[in-house]
Amino acid sequence: MAVPKRKMSRSNTRSRRANWKATAVQTVACPQCKSPHLPHTACGVCGTYNGRQVLEV
Repeated sequence: MAVPKRKMSRSNTRSRRANWKATAVQTVACPQCKSPHLPHTACGVCGTYNGRQVLEV
């Protein structure tokens, strides 16, 4: 198993970890009420999904 021979410097460590960014949650606008919600899920405000009422709100 490979083991590092030398300590990795702070700048190298931080530049490597600079790509660990969290991505923002993607949302879509509801066609009925125009409020943002997660894609492929029912809208939490009006309760519709794919043009049908699926939740009682």
